[in-house]
Amino acid sequence: MFEHRPQDLRKVWLLESRIPKLKAVLAHCVQHRIGYTVVGDEDLHKLSGSAHHEGVVFGVVPNTEHNLSEWLRALPAGPMAALWLDGVGNPHNLGAILRSAAHFGVAGLLLPKDSPLALSGAAARVAEGGAERVPMVRLGRTDNSLAQLSSAGFVPVATVVRGGQPLYGTALPERLLLMMGAEQTGVDPLLAQASALRLGIPGSGAVESLNVASATAVLWANGGASAGPEPGR
Repeated sequence: MFEHRPQDLRKVWLLESRIPKLKAVLAHCVQHRIGYTVVGDEDLHKLSGSAHHEGVVFGVVPNTEHNLSEWLRALPAGPMAALWLDGVGNPHNLGAILRSAAHFGVAGLLLPKDSPLALSGAAARVAEGGAERVPMVRLGRTDNSLAQLSSAGFVPVATVVRGGQPLYGTALPERLLLMMGAEQTGVDPLLAQASALRLGIPGSGAVESLNVASATAVLWANGGASAGPEPGR
């Protein structure tokens, strides 16, 4: 976050042991009169709501969500992948998805206008920096959004638990719009019907499906993001 948008930093709390590694951050705080406080581990636990704070908590202005039109205008030409999350509501899943999306070079994460998902502290923590790398795009009406994405060359591909074409060996479009649904309900049937392709991840059958974050990572790793910039980094 500090690397990409230091102007949005508003407050820093840290353990004394982290001062040597965060000298640049603290120098920025002094220069711009931003408060920072050396605290104990218990204080950071309370501030972050987690024991996995790694010795520092930032208070920041939330990263701005994009609208679909401005995001599409800024995209370069050529192959790429985007992810549409339908009905997903767990912030930890969002964080894990952002992390794998950043790793595989996904161009954007698209959220329906009525989705409760937004970048929370929990999601940002789980994303391990991925939230600063993958734009989050808030959609408008579903039919309008699909039409705009189609005009930009994106081909919608829905994931389904049953009846989908096996992922492995399936050729995917160069400009891929991957639609992932919540684990209980899956992708909305109308969205699945509007998709050019419905994909499934073959398994042993011992469980019905993968967690949505795990399934997303499997899809990217097996070609779903191979068209994206700098795949695999």
